[in-house]
Amino acid sequence: MHRRTLLAAALMLAAALPATAQTFPDRPLKLAVGFPPGTGPDVVARTLGQRLEALLKQPVVVDNRPGAGGQIAAQMTAKSPPDGYGLLLGEVGSIAIAPAAYSKLPYDPARELVAVSEVVRSDFVLVVPASAKSADVKAFIEAARAGGDRVNFATFGAGTPGHFGAEVLAEQAGFRIEPVHYRATGDAITALVAGDVQAAFVTTALAVPQVKGGKLRALATTAGTRLPQLPEVPTFAEAGWPKVDFSAWFAVFAPAGTPPAALDALNRQIVAAVQTPEVRQKLQDAGFSVLGTSRADAERMTRAEAARWAAVVKATGFKAD
Repeated sequence: MHRRTLLAAALMLAAALPATAQTFPDRPLKLAVGFPPGTGPDVVARTLGQRLEALLKQPVVVDNRPGAGGQIAAQMTAKSPPDGYGLLLGEVGSIAIAPAAYSKLPYDPARELVAVSEVVRSDFVLVVPASAKSADVKAFIEAARAGGDRVNFATFGAGTPGHFGAEVLAEQAGFRIEPVHYRATGDAITALVAGDVQAAFVTTALAVPQVKGGKLRALATTAGTRLPQLPEVPTFAEAGWPKVDFSAWFAVFAPAGTPPAALDALNRQIVAAVQTPEVRQKLQDAGFSVLGTSRADAERMTRAEAARWAAVVKATGFKAD
């Protein structure tokens, strides 16, 4: 009798659950990423998507929408139906920096997007051409202060972390920069290797192969400790500039209004996906720190980052439009 009562109660509970909780997902999902194929964000999206396909038992299509520092992909997802099938691999630039840097941003991350899980983080490396005279941060800053002109910093777009990271370093160290914005990551790296620009902040994933290949020289990292991929490169804290401590984060977002049951299901499987040993290893090998946070932690992180970068943007006086 007791067993029959429990069974009946379980059946009633299942019947009372929203249909989304019982059927999601029942068709392919799309994961938008605001950068071209082959870049670090694309590697994260494809690695995550492949594992999610197995866990969700539905295809996960990676949709590359490069341009405007990730804003095109963010806008597309923000305006998508809130059903859990259109997702975004969002990052610090388009989610936390852009709202403060652009007065006419065509989407509002705080209102139109909801964080599902923070997936990975990547620290930044200050790099210069291999032919540069500066062998360390001290020499680089001394030369920047002594020079009469602004230091040309390559960026991957106005309002991106590398752009404002350069502004932060310049403000801290007392020199001026001239940001040179490139539409494509490859173009910026090519210009840097050729010596057309003097420096750049690039992610660990981008810096490691270029530094190990002898094309760029790494001066310091924004990480809290030395990077295992570049153990000879000091942190900015070690070099005497502890406030140069920013990083790039990547989190999965869904349109606001997506049913909580779908968001919960997505969070469970995203966390499971990035904690899979082979996925974790692949992402770490690509230069990322692997996370996989709860929905609540992801929301707290994005709010804190928005406030932090808004203060940085305000301090620089920068406006992109």
